[in-house]
Amino acid sequence: MEILNYDRELAVCVKPVGLDSETEVPAALKQQLGGEFFPVHRLDKNVGGVMVYARTRQAAAALSKAIQEGTMIKEYLALVHGTPPSQGDWADLLWKDSRQNKVFVVKRQRGGVKQARLEFVRLTQGETSLVRVRLHTGRSHQIRVQFASRGFPLVGDHKYGARDSSPAPMLFSCRITFPHQGKILSFEANPDWI
Repeated sequence: MEILNYDRELAVCVKPVGLDSETEVPAALKQQLGGEFFPVHRLDKNVGGVMVYARTRQAAAALSKAIQEGTMIKEYLALVHGTPPSQGDWADLLWKDSRQNKVFVVKRQRGGVKQARLEFVRLTQGETSLVRVRLHTGRSHQIRVQFASRGFPLVGDHKYGARDSSPAPMLFSCRITFPHQGKILSFEANPDWI
């Protein structure tokens, strides 16, 4: 697994598609670097990209606080079907059906419904378009659902309406920015499919 940076408090890596971010990635980091690793955010198993892991409970608390306060910024690249607007700021209400492990956009607030917001810029256009997305909230399947609900399912995302032969959603955590020891750190990587 590619490690972008590490110190005594944290490690930043590129999670491969197919590894569970909450158990398998920490185990792989432990094998490579030794010590314990605490997940503070997650990526779906079928999505890859840049992630940060805490190596101490104090670092985990600090990173969790950054997430809660909105000072951890997560950006993604996604390949979607169709041509979405050149840019956008989308807010939706999302409800997760845990039995189906599927998320739906709903019209009104009720139990279990969470607000979701993202901003995006379209980088290319055509039958498929590359978009760069900044998450403001980290909801389950958020990018996948918000684009699919507007008629732009992610390439390879068969759960949310894609009808292509790609084996996994074309979604990648390309950049993560967060405060650490009085500095703002930022790490970036690109998927092998662009």
